[in-house]
Amino acid sequence: MAIILGVLIVVLIAADQLVKYWAIHELKPVGSMEFIHIGSRKIIDLTYLENDGAIFGSMSGQRWFLIGFTSLVVIGGIILLFKVYRRSKLLDVALALFIAGGIGNLIDRFRFSYVVDMFEVKLFHFAIFNVADICVTVAFVLLLWYALFIDPKLEKKKKAEAAKAEENE
Repeated sequence: MAIILGVLIVVLIAADQLVKYWAIHELKPVGSMEFIHIGSRKIIDLTYLENDGAIFGSMSGQRWFLIGFTSLVVIGGIILLFKVYRRSKLLDVALALFIAGGIGNLIDRFRFSYVVDMFEVKLFHFAIFNVADICVTVAFVLLLWYALFIDPKLEKKKKAEAAKAEENE
């Protein structure tokens, strides 16, 4: 499983960087293009954006703070992955997604001093985002699911097994 997680992280970082490379070379010159639509209803457009801030453009211009913060969070994710590895496949995958997304955006901040974003949801007003952001968001949802629904069951199971072991002594 460790090799699979490592490959997953590398593949997601590569996908993020390849999409950003495409966005810089093909999308930037045109600015925006339709991507997914149903009839005349736009769902998602591709819109080139250089985001020097965080989510929704907050903390704009805080490059070194964002690099430091993101680095600490990624390192924390790696440490946590080593600590909880094999506790749950869902938890392992969530942390791998989290790490990959963090590294993907970190690469941009070091290279360009901004993050390249390109996916714009047109159904409702939302931030323009990238593949790394999708990884982090999916990771957050999976971690929340794990914390709310899976971890409590694992803790109950451990307590029941410990009580049974005590009973047998």
